[in-house]
Amino acid sequence: MRLRDPDRVLDPADLGGARYTRHSFARTLVRRAAGRGWRVETERFDVDDEGRGTVVYRVAAEGHEWRFVAFSDRIAEADRTDRVIAQAWDITGALVEGEIDEELLRAEVPRQEAGRAEAGTIIWTRANRSARFFDYVVDRLAAGEQPDAAVLGSAPYVLRSTAFYSNGKFGLADFERYDADHPLGVPYRAHMLTAWLLRELAYDLVEHCARRRSPRAATLAGAWRRHLGIGNATGLGMVPYVVNHPAVLDAWARMREEALASVLSRSAGPGHPDVARVAALLARAASYLEAQTELQTAPYPSGPEVAVLVREVLALLEGYDEGTLFRALHEAADRRGPECRGVIASVLTELCTPEVDARVEAMLRVEEDAPLAASMTCGELTGILDDRYRWCDQVPEGHENFWFSSANSEEPRRALAGVDPGEPVQHRVDVVRQVQRLRRALAREEKDRPVALLLAREPALRQVVARVQRAASLTYPEVHDNLLARDFLPLNVQRFQLAVYGMENFSPQSTDWLRVTLFSGAPRAAELAEGTADDDWIFPPRPAQPETRSTERSADVAPA
Repeated sequence: MRLRDPDRVLDPADLGGARYTRHSFARTLVRRAAGRGWRVETERFDVDDEGRGTVVYRVAAEGHEWRFVAFSDRIAEADRTDRVIAQAWDITGALVEGEIDEELLRAEVPRQEAGRAEAGTIIWTRANRSARFFDYVVDRLAAGEQPDAAVLGSAPYVLRSTAFYSNGKFGLADFERYDADHPLGVPYRAHMLTAWLLRELAYDLVEHCARRRSPRAATLAGAWRRHLGIGNATGLGMVPYVVNHPAVLDAWARMREEALASVLSRSAGPGHPDVARVAALLARAASYLEAQTELQTAPYPSGPEVAVLVREVLALLEGYDEGTLFRALHEAADRRGPECRGVIASVLTELCTPEVDARVEAMLRVEEDAPLAASMTCGELTGILDDRYRWCDQVPEGHENFWFSSANSEEPRRALAGVDPGEPVQHRVDVVRQVQRLRRALAREEKDRPVALLLAREPALRQVVARVQRAASLTYPEVHDNLLARDFLPLNVQRFQLAVYGMENFSPQSTDWLRVTLFSGAPRAAELAEGTADDDWIFPPRPAQPETRSTERSADVAPA
């Protein structure tokens, strides 16, 4: 397989065109749950007319048992905020192994940042009702009607998550306790399970509140039974994470690139079933993007603009007859820009075999510890710089900004260097500047001198030396951009990360943060037991209007 060059994969524009694939964390969770016979049941649903109360879902999976406990409230609109420093939320919840101590959870989970997790707790989360959509959906169902797709728009949700805590914080369980064969032994799978159950809670809450308002209330019917996702928003905090974990970035990028390469290397011509599959998915993707007329996407092209390019690539299918059809389609999409390439790559990756699925998933468990090789010569280190860090000479050289954590908001921020206070405690995200300092220092050294002697004189270079040495064994270790430059666009890195998670409907609100949705179109918990939880929910279409009225549950029946 021929992987794409790091200069292309890690280019900011290419990162910013990423779309989720079948190997994104949300998709792999649902595929594992459906394939391994996971079951979800509502163990407790004690909620009043306004949706306040306690809900417990029990998950049985491959000999393991977890419970998602949610404490539901209805807070004042003035108290709703997605900020880390929020003090109240409509929903707080926890994913717990085995049996639960509900009273202890009730005492600690709603406190979030001020709380302490009990043993066996894996995830803490919190969410708020959508001010625009929660009551709207309840009102429509109470009237016996389905929601209007035009009102919910291109980013449909009724709950939006604001945090998922894990891995030691507040005493939560460490990821290292799970081996690779454990159902939660893949990074972020526990988070995705929690988000999926949070979405299930959203459905159950709006239907319950509708039933309490009217005995003639409908339940979500037809395509609406899957269409709603979970809302989310992300800011600058994600960017330092991926910059400071080169091995993680490498694993995430290689997962996507090796999957894509496995398809591009295959032969297929007219009449092959894979060609028909690609044609159908491209048509679906184009329709999905064409419907995004109201979604704010700047500085990226709008959905309808990208749809035009996707349909151009789709039209090429009729003109190709050679065996390298998939590579030709990908190259045609690449010529039309990163947004089009990202869509076509996502579609082509749907053709991956189970063997490829297993191989790329195994990449996600990475070993980040790499001891510094003090005996390496300065000449060898210079060789790594020449091989892996040539891109530093091609990016903007400015150091106009610095990154720091705000004491007031407890969130990462950017500030003007030489103007704003805080530079002495800035984040170490200045990869380009560190590499430039190391290169100047190496230029003054004899090539056969060990790195240890350089570090004895300049110990401040220890971190960047270790980073460069680690990069020698990785394929995609660095974002090829200068985070300190005035024109650095955080959205590009954020979109790549969110695509890896499985999020869609990117809607930037500034250069620094954007809104997204997760699990829109995904199977519901009941579909696991029914055996109808398919894996074909990429680019889900909007429900047609009007949907058929559904009253499957009576007013006195709690969710099953």
